[in-house]
Amino acid sequence: MPKPSGLPLALIALTLVLGLAGTTLLLWAPSALAATEAGGARAAVDSSWVFIGAALATGVSSLGAGFAVARVGTAAVGALAEKPELFGRLLIFIGLAEGIAIYGLIVSILMLNRLG
Repeated sequence: MPKPSGLPLALIALTLVLGLAGTTLLLWAPSALAATEAGGARAAVDSSWVFIGAALATGVSSLGAGFAVARVGTAAVGALAEKPELFGRLLIFIGLAEGIAIYGLIVSILMLNRLG
């Protein structure tokens, strides 16, 4: 029996690095927002961190959603080939996996709305 293939080590490392970077940026975002509201030369530099955090939120959540939809979609097509009556349930699972990207987009919009 063949061994199931797990996540590649590079993907796990990339996820860890991006997660730590996103968490760090989100922790620095309140100070950037406070500096933006106070005005000054420092505000322009700190607001760029909010843009980077928003980009990371959207990008990483989209990558996660793509990975989830690929895994769930593959399994759904296999299950659908055997039992076509499962179409509605499988569509819900794929929609839940796609919701990850929508959550990241909402977080990005909320971060960017605090700037303006």
